[in-house]
Amino acid sequence: MKSDASRQGREIRIEGIEKCWGETTALSGVDITVPAGSFTALLGPSGCGKSTLLRIVAGLEAPSSGRVRIGGEDMTQRPADKRNLSMVFQSYALFPHLSVADNITFGLRTRRVAKAARQARLERVAALLGLGPYLERKPSELSGGQQQRVALGRAVISERPVCLMDEPLSNLDAKLRHAMRTELRALQRSLGFTMLYVTHDQVEAITMADQVVLINEGRVEQAAPPHALYETPATSFAARFIGTPPMNILPATALGEIGARAEAEAGCALHFGIRPEALRPDPMGMLKMHVTGGEYHGADALVMGRIGGTEALVRVPGKTLPSGGAPMSLAVAPQDIHLFNAATGQRLDRPISAAQALASNDMAQATTVPDLNQI
Repeated sequence: MKSDASRQGREIRIEGIEKCWGETTALSGVDITVPAGSFTALLGPSGCGKSTLLRIVAGLEAPSSGRVRIGGEDMTQRPADKRNLSMVFQSYALFPHLSVADNITFGLRTRRVAKAARQARLERVAALLGLGPYLERKPSELSGGQQQRVALGRAVISERPVCLMDEPLSNLDAKLRHAMRTELRALQRSLGFTMLYVTHDQVEAITMADQVVLINEGRVEQAAPPHALYETPATSFAARFIGTPPMNILPATALGEIGARAEAEAGCALHFGIRPEALRPDPMGMLKMHVTGGEYHGADALVMGRIGGTEALVRVPGKTLPSGGAPMSLAVAPQDIHLFNAATGQRLDRPISAAQALASNDMAQATTVPDLNQI
């Protein structure tokens, strides 16, 4: 099923979007480009503004200022039915009194598409989504995953170049969500439409999307491919939000003299970011951790403790989980140390030689990092 419309997604440009309700600002200065034919996820905590932004793109909400362009055309003032896009809602929004076939073709009937054309499209969509055996059933006779496929089928059959989705998998159990993620991504790649997808689940975002737009309190923290968000987070918020478990953020004061030297070199207060999987037990390691507990996960385990008085996590092989109260020396590679301005949260990319001393394993400098066991 590859009509010209479905093969050729359209670029979405969100330019300076603001949305206010009285004194409350939901979105502020949002600029995003969604390339044609790509999958972009809007990710962020509940209440950050991602669904509001999606509704603005859909034409269901009007922005306070800014523009929405789709395929180069200014859509800001156009009603939803004139934007040539489809949408899948969290609730599926299926008609309970209609059959699966009638739910899928409902939009085509309202647009007065000929019956023969509707039937041909229905057969293709049903085959694509595995809905052939269920076309005569009502939504109440379907499982959650089957209902989700019906909602997807209704969007796909429209053959619109842009598809918007608002947390469509959040009502499914974990196993079914995983299966639907795979199916949905394959469907988008096969048909080539432009996808803008809202989720609060970072696993959904980083496993499905070409680009992830991380939103926090109505502002874009970072827009980048998933690997870039993980490997080079632009802010300390992005560093903590992406990754399970989250990145350790250590104030420079937790690192004693090395932290003080790094701050003097940077000219500002610093936070050191180190992912739990980047830390490794090493008798010669510069970082000293006081272990307070752990969680056994099978193949690996999480060690909980304090570094210079700050809570931290370390991922280790499951067979090496230490007991609580034990000291642990840790090493880290230079490329795994992330520095952030403590006041603004912004990433510092310039090299800070004092920070690299943490990765040197130079025992002559070991006393510059406090050992909590001695405090």
